[in-house]
Amino acid sequence: MPESRVVKFAETVGDRQRPGDPAGPEAPLTPVRWIWLAAWPITAVFVLSNAATPLYVVWQREIGFSSGTLTVVFAFYIVGLLASLLVSGVASDRLGRKPVLLPALALGMVACLIFATATTVPALIVARLLSGIAVGAVVSAGMAAVTDVGGRGRERLAALLASCAMVFGAGLGPLLSGVLSEAAPAPTVTVFVVEMGLLATAFLAVLRMPLRRPATAAKGAWVRIPAVPLGSRPQLVLGIAVFAPGITATSFVLSLGPSLLTDLLGTTSRITAGAMAFVMFLAATGVQFAVRHLRRHTILVAGAVSIALGMVALVTAVRTSSVPVLITSALLAGAGQGMGQLGGLSLLNSSVPPNQLAEANAALNVGGYVPAGILPVSVGHLSDAVGLTTGTTVFATALTVFAVVGGLLVLSTGRREPRHG
Repeated sequence: MPESRVVKFAETVGDRQRPGDPAGPEAPLTPVRWIWLAAWPITAVFVLSNAATPLYVVWQREIGFSSGTLTVVFAFYIVGLLASLLVSGVASDRLGRKPVLLPALALGMVACLIFATATTVPALIVARLLSGIAVGAVVSAGMAAVTDVGGRGRERLAALLASCAMVFGAGLGPLLSGVLSEAAPAPTVTVFVVEMGLLATAFLAVLRMPLRRPATAAKGAWVRIPAVPLGSRPQLVLGIAVFAPGITATSFVLSLGPSLLTDLLGTTSRITAGAMAFVMFLAATGVQFAVRHLRRHTILVAGAVSIALGMVALVTAVRTSSVPVLITSALLAGAGQGMGQLGGLSLLNSSVPPNQLAEANAALNVGGYVPAGILPVSVGHLSDAVGLTTGTTVFATALTVFAVVGGLLVLSTGRREPRHG
């Protein structure tokens, strides 16, 4: 898309000036290409976040561990991410985006090295933990950096690109891993060597990114539960109400999707598992471009509906052993996460001052990833005890209720929102 058209689009759907924005009307805008480049580190790190997904069956066979242990390994990623979010948002708002992003990318490279050489469950746990720390830093500082580079009047464009960068990377990781593990030698090594190269290019992009140190720093403790200004709390709650069940649904597919495919399809193909995750996040990417002109509350309600329908399809899939219905469930879950994420980020971008935006992004992700860590782990252990079909049904039922409540909450406040406000 030509730069002039992107700028015109940004101006058309742009938000009002955020409180605390130091830029005046005469401030020059950064070239649009830099908004896209600023999103690249998010994509690169999120490739790492899910690259291990198709490889779990290989590690299970070579190392030997249960579905419950698998979800624990997955959950240590959430532990690292949440721990990172307690400090990375505040640090980014005080020190600037680069001092947080550069160490995070370096830590991601270390995680790749550990993944590539892992021969024990503790090694996988450490690699997942470091991956989570890197992602937590990037999801707060990196998304805020995209907004900073975009400048005033491009908040919705920045939220769109940052959100799409996240879900596209999350989907590209398992696809790349599945293909390389089947087509290249050393199935648990090659993808992480490639990922180290991607992270290196992201490191260079951050070094050159046109970012300034914050003019005014956020106050308070350095390590704390992320929060937003009092006036922005309703927007945060609405974003979490839909983003949380969405990210929980996709986390379930990432952690136990390969096991479901094995039960339903009788295959351990890593390409199939990776492709299912990829199309799930491809749906999350595409739907955000499709709904970008809608009101934020409308986007959130649509996300809640998509998640609920996805859970109905998930129960149907495991009860009827239908792979097409399972894939439909993954597509609906991905679309729900994408809309919940876009709606939540857009609400925060429109209401939070720039010097508190990274912490606000961290708060949104803490609210989303807490249930995304707890529920799939619980289901993994429940499935070991009562079977994958029953465990999945319990999970889907609980998440459907969660999504419906979130959608009703958004509906109860949506009537007051202006078309582009």
